[in-house]
Amino acid sequence: MKLSTTDIANINLLGEFCGPRDIKSLTQTELKQQFGIKQADVYVLFGGSILSGVDILAQAIQNHIAKKYLIVGGYGHTTATLQQTVITKYPDIPAKQMQEAEIFAALLKKRFNLQPDLLETKSTNCGNNITYLLALLKENKINFTSIILSQDATMQRRMSACLRKYVGTDVKVINYATYQTDLIQHQDDLEFMPPVIDMWCPERYLTLLMGEIPRLTDDEHGYGPLGKRFISHIEIPQDILRAYKDLHDKYPDINRPSNSKYSF
Repeated sequence: MKLSTTDIANINLLGEFCGPRDIKSLTQTELKQQFGIKQADVYVLFGGSILSGVDILAQAIQNHIAKKYLIVGGYGHTTATLQQTVITKYPDIPAKQMQEAEIFAALLKKRFNLQPDLLETKSTNCGNNITYLLALLKENKINFTSIILSQDATMQRRMSACLRKYVGTDVKVINYATYQTDLIQHQDDLEFMPPVIDMWCPERYLTLLMGEIPRLTDDEHGYGPLGKRFISHIEIPQDILRAYKDLHDKYPDINRPSNSKYSF
């Protein structure tokens, strides 16, 4: 697949918007500087991430960035890809019989000899990722006024907006997407810079990004208060809307429609 310089710039604009990081690094120093706290009450990794999301979780635990660590994820639209990747790289992990959270927990143990405090294994989409997470925290009497969310960069902003629907403004919701990278054109190939281990193929990444903007748009078709009411309102800048429109007009078939199998 060969894209123009303008196409690449538009894709990277969407990527930067969808995958925010509110702190530069998962360190107590950075957390103190940006949010005035030394530790968050809760850190959550969501199973929709690429495999290297486990590296981010390990970093969070090693840096004592939070008091409690959770992995959330049952079986959703990215699970089959995750399972196949794990089977190929770690054949001793029975990924085919495991939910997303269980897979990441197994990887965390195998690669870093670490373990999370809790797993949520029943959710299938961003909506019940959050509602089941909140139920699990309540069940275990874990109160929080600060929480760090790490999701695949394509879905990070939506995950944060979904949580915002359920918590008050007194709660610090801190984004830390599991990767930040740009798409580049290298001769006839699309590549990521900096490289990300186990990254989506460029075509899959583009499909995920293009599926996000309609979901984030607060109109009758989107997920916001004016639409399906799955997430809180998100203000989308004009340059992001223009970038999406230019790409959609040029590549109308690249999108990710909702799958009722994993619906709210």
